Amino acid sequence: MSLRAELVRLGVRWMMKRRGRYNTVEQMRRHCVAAEMWIPQSPAGTVTKVLDLGGIKAERVSTLMSRRDRNVLYLHGGGYTSGSFGCYRHLTWRVAAATRAPVLIVDYRLAPEHPFPAAVEDAVSAYRWLLADGADPRQLAIVGDSAGGGLAFATVLKLRDEGVALPAAIVAVSPWTDLALTGESLRRHARSDPMMNSENIATLALCYLAGADPRTPFASPFYGDLTAFPSTLIQVGSDEVLLDDAVRMADKLRAGGNHAELEIWPRMPHVWHLFAPLLPEAHKAIKRIGTFVRDRFDASASGS
Repeated sequence: MSLRAELVRLGVRWMMKRRGRYNTVEQMRRHCVAAEMWIPQSPAGTVTKVLDLGGIKAERVSTLMSRRDRNVLYLHGGGYTSGSFGCYRHLTWRVAAATRAPVLIVDYRLAPEHPFPAAVEDAVSAYRWLLADGADPRQLAIVGDSAGGGLAFATVLKLRDEGVALPAAIVAVSPWTDLALTGESLRRHARSDPMMNSENIATLALCYLAGADPRTPFASPFYGDLTAFPSTLIQVGSDEVLLDDAVRMADKLRAGGNHAELEIWPRMPHVWHLFAPLLPEAHKAIKRIGTFVRDRFDASASGS
């Protein structure tokens, strides 16, 4: 682990775990808006286009390395209550470069104004929009982080049940897959996780579910039938309160006969990829995502 990573852990702990700092949806949203001011500019050659997908706002990001015959659908985190493509502009171009594909990131509707299943509906609509736009599902991947990681699995569950052709790959970073909050790491890592508070996660779950059963598979994909899923890569930090959400999801995917790779990165904070301007580990993790997705695309193209 790099010295920079240790310093980031200390800084994140001071910022995120100060009592009362990010305990409400309004506080989280204000933090997201403020963070956009510090997002570095994308490099030369990056093309960003804002789109309207039938009422759903989205942004398509391409780099000089992005191939037009390949696509990535990105679903951002934020506990289903905050987040936007503006907060992710320093990450989406990196994912586009690593996967060598344009990245479509969606501003799906947020709770509490739009509780479950609004996020799933919007993610499915965005995927269908990509198909209608000419995307080949065999050259399409869904990538998501945190709540967006769980949403990626929920989206594939919904698509499979609707008989829609599935993507070639799923990548989930620090995914939140169990809104019933049964993972032991929520308690075991409550103090060691430098970013996430278990109490806040419980509040976000109530906010998003709005009375729905937390074990509903489209809200908590861990409880779904995970057979016939695409190849999956899951990355998670070793000290995260959501570690068990990742580990148990990978185990269940494998039990369902799927190819699932789980990477537990020592001492990395929640979705450390967002610290790419600072962390060498973030660059390595994004590079690994790119390799995984490109390998799946190549395998689909060759029919293997």
